[in-house]
Parts: sequence; C-alpha cells; structure tokens
Amino acid sequence: MTIKGRAAVAAAVITLVTLVLVVVGSRGLRDFDAALIGYAVGTVFAIAALTYRYALWIGRPPTRHYFVAGWKAFLSWRNFRRYTMLVPRALWTDLIGQTFIRKRSTARWLTHQAIFWGVVLALLVTVPLTFGWVRFTLIPPDGYRAWFFGFPVMRFPIRAGIGFAIFHILDFAAVLLIAGVVAATWRRIRDTGLLTTQRFGFDLVPLILLFAIAVTGLALTASSNWWGGSFYWFIALVHQVVVVLWLLSLPFGKFFHIVERPASIGVTLYQQVAQDVDYYGRSRTHAPAATPGVCQRCGAEVPSARFIVDLERVLGDLGQRYDLGPDGGLLQDYCPTCKRVLRAESYYALLRRRFL
Repeated sequence: MTIKGRAAVAAAVITLVTLVLVVVGSRGLRDFDAALIGYAVGTVFAIAALTYRYALWIGRPPTRHYFVAGWKAFLSWRNFRRYTMLVPRALWTDLIGQTFIRKRSTARWLTHQAIFWGVVLALLVTVPLTFGWVRFTLIPPDGYRAWFFGFPVMRFPIRAGIGFAIFHILDFAAVLLIAGVVAATWRRIRDTGLLTTQRFGFDLVPLILLFAIAVTGLALTASSNWWGGSFYWFIALVHQVVVVLWLLSLPFGKFFHIVERPASIGVTLYQQVAQDVDYYGRSRTHAPAATPGVCQRCGAEVPSARFIVDLERVLGDLGQRYDLGPDGGLLQDYCPTCKRVLRAESYYALLRRRFL
C-alpha cells in the first residue's frame, strides 16, 4: 500500500473512532446539542485531515526513520534508567514551557505562550462540549453538577469562584489570544526580515481568524451579561463560521505545527542518546580515536557517529549523496559552519566575479 493509501486508512479509522466516541460520550446523542452541529462537523473534518497529513508526514523517509528511532529510544528500559529526567525536561522545554523560544527573545516567548495556551484552553473546553462529552445540570437553588461521558464529576455553586472560572474559561482564553495575536501582528508589521518573507495566507490569515474568534467569543459574553441578548444570534452565527473556517484551515496552515510539536520530544531523546553512544553502542568516552566525531575541516565536534550514519541512510533512501570526492569525504562529515563555507567556496569557484 502506498503512503497516501496508508494515510487515508489511518484517517478513516481515527474518524470512525471519533464518531463512536461522540455517540458513546453523549449517551446515544441524548446529550448532543444540535445547535453545535457546525462546530462538530468542522472538528471531525479537522481530525480526519490532521490524521491524514500527519500520517503522510510520518511516512516520509526522514521523518519515519527519526520517528521510529525516537520511539525506540523512548520505550527502551535501558534509556529510561539512564535518562529518567530527560523526558519530563523535554516535555517542559519543547512542549509546555517552550523555553527554546525564550533563548531568541522573551517577547517572542510570551507572545507564543499566550497564543499557544489560548488555543489549547479553548480546544480543551469546546471539543468536549461540542461532542456532548461534557454537560452541566442545575441543582436548585444555586448549584451545578458537571457530567463527563454520562458520569457525574463534580458539584459546584454557581456564583462562587470555581463556578465563575468554569463558565468564563473561554473568556480567559480569548483574552490570552487577543494579547498574543496583537503582539505577533505588531512584530510582523515592524520586523523587516518578516516583512520580506511572510505570506498573507500562511502567516497573517491564521492570526486574523484567531483574533476574530476571540473578539466574537467575548461579544457573546457581553451580549448575555450586559446587552440583554441583543445581536446574540448574529454574533453566535459569525463566531461559528469563523471557528469552522479556522478548524478547516488547521490541517493545511501554520498551526499544523501544534500537532507536529510533540514528536520533537522523541527527537530530543534520540539526539541525546545518539550524542552519548556511538552507532555501534560504545560509549563516546571509551571509543577509539578513529571514531568519527570531529569536523574534517576545522576539528570542531560534530553530531555523533550514530546520527551521521542514520543521516546518510536517510539520504540514501531519498536517492541523494553529497560526495565531495576522494579527499573531501561526505558533506555530513563537516560542522554546520564549514558546510556554509564549502558552499560559498563552491559558488565563488563557479561564478568568480559574478558571485560578488
């Protein structure tokens, strides 16, 4: 079966599982709100398309190789004993805290955190509500009970702090989104480098959609609490249309990296294991001097022998071989700086004066 065929099968299976969970979680659709059908259809389509594209991404030779290697490293008991804290640390740095962005700029990190947590909080609330997995029932005179998959979860007073927080969590997410989107847009209209490379459809439209979702969501709360229900139907319709548009664009746009990002944890573990142990399983501290580990040009340390051999194998699967001749070896045997120098020297040798 081709990669596209396997991706289509995976998408069909995940979609079927999702629909079954909707029926089961909503007690045979008894807890399913028909007014949310647009959100539900958009979410199911997004799940199917995300699964299809993710399966295609995993099926590519480079991704497949490092994905499998990452899972092997993650599931290895030997690695777990040696790198017990690496996975929690990678979860924090690569997924939750995303501290790798803070190294570039604190402002960029705060912007990314606001957008990330705004989107995640909104999805964690709206998807279960849309599918009928979560519902609330009134307990007179001033209490509510939360249900999940038909089972009672908790009881809380309507006007207490926990009740206010639960019923306004989407407003909190909207405020985070607005702050993040405004900061990101401000940076994109002032940064010369971004102005020359950004694309309207890929970089700006997702921000516009998120801003519209946040504003219309807050407008729904304002209409309910302060405007006496004025314009509520129109605002609800616009909000639903914008949300569905964002869901439909999710598998094909900039925010697909939200789905890709968790795979970086396995890559981090793979890189650490590969850095500590060479391809033949020998510790770098006990490896012979002939073991590849330094740049052929400047002598700087390069990725482990295991990483280099894996990279050459992947390039072979793709039909690519960067052979620099009998004296130069392979391009993979050089550090990143020397690779750039070698490319510049090759361009200059080819173009001479036209190079400058």
